[in-house]
Amino acid sequence: MIGNVKLICLYGSESVGKTTLAEQLAAHYQTVFVQEVARDLITSNDLTLDDYVTIGHAQTKAVLEATQKANKLLICDTDLITTELYAEHYLQEVPPVLYELEKQITYDRYFLLNIDVPWVADGLRDLGHRREEMYNRFKTALAERNIDYVDVSGDWATRWAIVTGEIDRLLA
Repeated sequence: MIGNVKLICLYGSESVGKTTLAEQLAAHYQTVFVQEVARDLITSNDLTLDDYVTIGHAQTKAVLEATQKANKLLICDTDLITTELYAEHYLQEVPPVLYELEKQITYDRYFLLNIDVPWVADGLRDLGHRREEMYNRFKTALAERNIDYVDVSGDWATRWAIVTGEIDRLLA
C-alpha cells in the first residue's frame, strides 16, 4: 500500500490476459491502472541491459505516479519481477538496479494468471511454445520471494470472479 492506495499486481507470462483484465478492473472499481510500459518503449525483444534498466525505471515511476490518481486501488499489469525474468530469459543477466527498484513497491495482492487461455501473437510475443516453462518461472520467482499470490485460472468469467472476489475482500 502506498498512502491509502492498495496495489494489485496482475502477474504472469505473456498472453494470459493481464492488460485486458487490468482495463476491466480499473473501470469496475472506478480507478486507474498502470500498463506494462515496456510495450510503449520497445519494438522488438532484442534489448540490451540498458534497455531493461530504462524499462525498470519507467515502470516504477509509472506506478508511483499513478498512486496519486488512484481511487483506493491501483491495478498494475506487470511488476519489476517480470522485467527481471525477461532480462534473465533473453540476456541471461539481470541488471542489479532492477532488484533495487523491485523493493520500492510492495503489492498488496498478486494474482498469478495461468496459461490456460489461448495464446495470441502480437508481434512482440514470441514464447508461445514455452508457455509452461515461463509460467513455472513466474511462479518460482514468487515462491523465492515468499510472496503470497492468488492463482487465477479458468475461463474469463471464472477469472473475473476470482479476482474481483479477492479485491472486494481486500477493500472490505
